[in-house]
Amino acid sequence: MKVSQNSIAHGVTLLHDPLRNKGTAFTEVERDALGLRGLLPPHIHTQDEQMERFLHNMRNLSDPLEKFMALSALHDRNEALFFRVVCDNVDEIMPLIYTPTVGLACQRFGHIFQRPRGMFISINDRGRIADILRNWPHKAGIIVVTDGERILGLGDQGANGMGIPVGKLSLYTACAGVDPAICLPVTLDMGTNNETLLADPYYVGLRRHRVTGPAYDELIDEFINAALEVFPDVIIQFEDFANHNAFRLLERYRNKICTFNDDIQGTASVALAGVFSALRVKDTKLVDEKFLFLGAGEAATGIADLIVASMVAQGVDQEVARQRCWLVDSKGLVVKSREGLAAQKLPYAHDHPPVTDFLSALNTLKPTGIIGVAAVGGTFTPEVLRAMADLNERPIVFALSNPTSKAECTAEQAYAGTDGRALFASGSPFLPLQYKGKTMVPRQGNNSYIFPGVGLGAIACGATRVTDEMFLAAAQTLADHVTPADLEQGSLFPPLSNTREVSAQIAVAVAEVAFERGLASKSRPEDMLSLVRAHVYDPHYPAYI
Repeated sequence: MKVSQNSIAHGVTLLHDPLRNKGTAFTEVERDALGLRGLLPPHIHTQDEQMERFLHNMRNLSDPLEKFMALSALHDRNEALFFRVVCDNVDEIMPLIYTPTVGLACQRFGHIFQRPRGMFISINDRGRIADILRNWPHKAGIIVVTDGERILGLGDQGANGMGIPVGKLSLYTACAGVDPAICLPVTLDMGTNNETLLADPYYVGLRRHRVTGPAYDELIDEFINAALEVFPDVIIQFEDFANHNAFRLLERYRNKICTFNDDIQGTASVALAGVFSALRVKDTKLVDEKFLFLGAGEAATGIADLIVASMVAQGVDQEVARQRCWLVDSKGLVVKSREGLAAQKLPYAHDHPPVTDFLSALNTLKPTGIIGVAAVGGTFTPEVLRAMADLNERPIVFALSNPTSKAECTAEQAYAGTDGRALFASGSPFLPLQYKGKTMVPRQGNNSYIFPGVGLGAIACGATRVTDEMFLAAAQTLADHVTPADLEQGSLFPPLSNTREVSAQIAVAVAEVAFERGLASKSRPEDMLSLVRAHVYDPHYPAYI
């Protein structure tokens, strides 16, 4: 794409603009026209050569956190090159810029801090958030916002949680081609109850305990209204809010603005896609399955709700569908007789005597699938896995907690504990392995299969809402891209290298739902895929002159 000389910055300013900088790839003509002569070494390197140089240097680093820092520095100086590196090496790079390494990066955020990215808005900024948002130099089309209270399975990381919105938005661009210029990561700093952070001299956030109650809600409301005032039609994704806020905030805003919570809805969609793939192997129907969840928070109830919605869409009575999903929390099996249950657990509080532990609940209920989302590592013990193998010819075993230290079991443990019969998916990546002479390729049930395509579809059609029906469509589309060869090697998801194409198809499915339900602000095109592809960012360098 050729850009007018007058439309971009010149000289040192251009070299300091990560969205426009090409480094040593600027051509001779561009160097003369854009005031770059003498500011760069004379030899012109292609983007391919720059990428090879970066990968050579990064691969010489042994520590994943050091690799994360190298990638962050590249992101900060040359976004096109950063996304070329990610897109062309997604299997290698994604675990470094997102799970599992991003968890450690959040824990060490203040210690490895190099330069700010995104916007930090604190409780002290009440009354002036719109003015603060106007400091952002670009027109935001999608915001990922966190308050840092429940980062992955690591708990309260306060302002250090900014690593998650930054990482998520990197995946929007890498996996779906959402233009990085419209991506805005935001951290709402409400304080932190993490005493280790409060005592850390390098902590970047407010040194106070968390704000709760009306003051918290007022800041959220001001932020939402300010974001819509400054960036009309922006999509707002809630990310890593604690359970006590996540559900109620989603319910408060989902029918008012274009928003979703990836921990609830995105996790549900990717898990349901994995279940759809497992059903193909088992040759069964969804209603034939019974799921026991280890965990009863955002992820568990979100997955259960979408499983139920899928069954209902297939003609199953809602209450019958709910009876196929059971939850185990820290107090044991969630049952109707228990008092004080959170609202999101109530639909899955069934008539049953109390059961205190997961293994006993498993032996009592005899599920066909277990789904771990409690962020307690190692809880799918050999006894749990053996029980699942005894009950089922092909047990569904989803260990979805992340980072890796929080995984309920590893892929190797899942296969060893079930004689290689487990239909396995995980929240963290595991390498291919040999089991009894067969190569198994477990694939991560990563939300990056889902949310980038959902966001791209919403942007392309100008969606006014994001609905559960869209996440159902996304799950089915993702499952449709799993081949028989994938299933044969134990992969319930397609390779990550296919995510851009899969995301484009998910975007089409999401846009179709939006147009069918009257939730699109744009005119319906004759070719939906062309509409989607018109919004896809290409990380190859443009020609400025």
